[in-house]
Amino acid sequence: MVRVRFAPSPTGPLHIGGVRTALFNYLFAKKNAGTFILRIEDTDQTRYVQGAEEYIMDSLEWLGIKFDEGIREGGNYGPYRQSERKDIYEKFCKILLDKGKAYIAFDTPEELEALRKEYESKGQTFTYNYITRKSLKNSLTLGQDETQKLINSGVPYVVRFLIPKNEIIEVYDEIRDNVKFNSNELDDKVLMKADGLPTYHLANIVDDHLMKITHVIRGEEWLPSLPLHVLLYRAFEWEAPKFAHLPLILKPNGKGKLSKRDGDQMGFPVFPLEWNNGDEIFRGYREDGYLPEAVINMLALLGWNPGTEQEIFSMDELIETFSIERVGKSGSRFDPDKAKWFNHQYIMKKDGEELAKMVEPKLKEENLNYNIETLPKICNLIKERVNFVKDIISEGIYFFKQPETYEEKFFKKAVKENTPEILRKLIEILENTQDFSSTHTENAVKSWLEKTQLGFGQVMPAFRLALVGEGKGPHVFDITEIIGKEETINRLYKFLNYLG
Repeated sequence: MVRVRFAPSPTGPLHIGGVRTALFNYLFAKKNAGTFILRIEDTDQTRYVQGAEEYIMDSLEWLGIKFDEGIREGGNYGPYRQSERKDIYEKFCKILLDKGKAYIAFDTPEELEALRKEYESKGQTFTYNYITRKSLKNSLTLGQDETQKLINSGVPYVVRFLIPKNEIIEVYDEIRDNVKFNSNELDDKVLMKADGLPTYHLANIVDDHLMKITHVIRGEEWLPSLPLHVLLYRAFEWEAPKFAHLPLILKPNGKGKLSKRDGDQMGFPVFPLEWNNGDEIFRGYREDGYLPEAVINMLALLGWNPGTEQEIFSMDELIETFSIERVGKSGSRFDPDKAKWFNHQYIMKKDGEELAKMVEPKLKEENLNYNIETLPKICNLIKERVNFVKDIISEGIYFFKQPETYEEKFFKKAVKENTPEILRKLIEILENTQDFSSTHTENAVKSWLEKTQLGFGQVMPAFRLALVGEGKGPHVFDITEIIGKEETINRLYKFLNYLG
């Protein structure tokens, strides 16, 4: 039975790289009829940010990434917040100490910092490992009695993992195949901090085992931790899950990992929802007008290749098609323009009724006049021209109010000496047109043009300018049908007054 987890730390807003990790875990679980778990890894209380945990859950809920077990969902393997599992970690840390796989270290942060500076002065790097641990203040050098004496007297200590020396650790990664590590290049990582809380490494391994996680799918930044985690599984004599390390999401120029600073500088979001905790504000995909389906589709294709030319996938299609084997090893460049393209595709897929419901609150907010019956028609006419729902209003503003100015460049092309006379005749035709549907009005105007031998170019540009104020927009007679006979004629008279 496949069981996977997404295990973020509540240290700030959830980056889209984290969202993609959650998405790939979700797709893998659903593809294999498995279970998807949310676990909040909040053991580092110094970096805990108020509101971040709720932000993570709200973001994934907006995107349609649903958990089977978690803080809100419950489940049989809780608690799903690591800060509530302290007693569990203490128990398993003691097991490692009793087995001689870990040891107690009394070195203070100040002493270790002094050693780092001493090594730096010699052009070297200090590492707490199989060489240096022999001369440092720990249970390996002090002996059992002295160690217990220091513990009883309240001297702060940490628990470190005893990395074996001269060992090649070989692990199969579902994306990267076999990866090898030399244990001599690893340091004796802290497993339990002086405050009694575990580090990520111990808590992660213990929780994955107790929650029966079968596959660990996470970002490649955790690849250097893989040998330690494998050694911890061996120390506990547990079967390790399968591992898959996802490639990075790169900056638009392909140089380095995508960061929140890139979004600030280049004007695009890197977080699913707006983040505002009073100290910092970052824009979100939802608030910028992206549809959740578009964000999901865009993220799925960052690092995963379906093996076909298909680019638009529903969530169900992604679940059916997804496989870890088709996730690449190399980083994927984030393209802000491609993100907009995806959003455009999903706007095009929505019908006018759906879009009208999304546009209506904005129309009310801007105090614009609209007809709820014609709003779906407007949305259908405009949606091909926009990347965001909110742009339906700015792109089709002439549907909601009369033009206040007339585009100068188009004016020079549209208006000739006889234009006022032609527009007066046009008004007569329109006033005598009873059925103001697009087709009927167009036929009436065409019939008049044929009788008078006027060309379309002598009438239609000026007509469009009077209605829209610019040389853009959908079919003129679709516009007249929506705004109606009275408003169409009013705009023509207003334009005539402007012409003097």
